[in-house]
Amino acid sequence: MARNNRSDVRLDAPKGLRSNVIPRRNRQSRDRFGRGTEAIARGMGTPWFLVILTVFVVAWMFYNTTAPEGLRFDDAAIGFTALTLILSLQASYAAPLILLAQNRQDDRDRVQIEQDRQRAERNLADTEYLAREVVALRLAMKDLASKDFIRTELRAFLDELDRDAEPDAEGRRAAGSPSV
Repeated sequence: MARNNRSDVRLDAPKGLRSNVIPRRNRQSRDRFGRGTEAIARGMGTPWFLVILTVFVVAWMFYNTTAPEGLRFDDAAIGFTALTLILSLQASYAAPLILLAQNRQDDRDRVQIEQDRQRAERNLADTEYLAREVVALRLAMKDLASKDFIRTELRAFLDELDRDAEPDAEGRRAAGSPSV
């Protein structure tokens, strides 16, 4: 009978990979929560949020100021206590959500900076390698023979062959053999 319980201690896995005493939720749910906090923080930072919040506060204050005494739920005489509590509650939730979103952004920035640093190191290593190869090619090109050098060497070799061929031709003529 196989058990599928994650809380079982697995002896075939390294200790760091074993589940803890308190089971953790999977990473997807943490990412989902993080994405949600970022969406809320991003929404709170928009002009539309400020416009909607301003319209809400103005409507709240207008209704509780102009409505008949029996229909008001937050009195202006005591300073709109319910509105103040609602805005304080909103602010008390907004601050941690914004901090969570900033922490996630800092983590992404840190990873991006590390990737940029590694890419820059690879580019530097590639550039240094290519510079060394260019220097090696330039040094090798100095050792290569130029066209003019090869021409002069070939002319000298042909002149030498002509000089060597002349005594043979004179010797053959003297011997009576036909010249080639």
